[in-house]
Amino acid sequence: MSDERTSRLALPLLQPGQAQKETTHNEALALLDLTVQASVLTAGTNTPPGAPVAGNAWIVGTAPTGGWTGQARAIAGWTSGGWRFVAPREGMTVWSIADGQPMRFGGGAWTVGVLAGTRVSIGGVDVVGARRAAIPDPTGGTVVDSQARAAIGAILGTLRGHGLIGG
Repeated sequence: MSDERTSRLALPLLQPGQAQKETTHNEALALLDLTVQASVLTAGTNTPPGAPVAGNAWIVGTAPTGGWTGQARAIAGWTSGGWRFVAPREGMTVWSIADGQPMRFGGGAWTVGVLAGTRVSIGGVDVVGARRAAIPDPTGGTVVDSQARAAIGAILGTLRGHGLIGG
């Protein structure tokens, strides 16, 4: 098989005049099958399952043993040809079947169910944006009505500003 690999998924590349090109091609397809629309049964497992089923995958834990030794945090997939591993890249996302949530690789670790962004938009309308300044609590006691109205007005203004209610 070729020692040259693609830069992102480390897929083996065919070489001119290479014998048994189907071996390299099949290895690349097996790795693509593992990574495209990736889903894993569980994450953080250090010991390979005793009777894996072809097509199933796991995220290897931080202290792998057995057939997973040296593959910490990698995606491990069982194929008809044995274990295949894909090293995670920054921003890689897989679906965790056990958690029913996406997992994302960043900063050297996998996190489950954490969504990050700058805003939430539904139908082209921002419904959640950047956090605004805190609304002060009403104080005093002699002008409760005007302070309560001011506090409620501030709450409504903030909710409208976030797009959570209409203006």
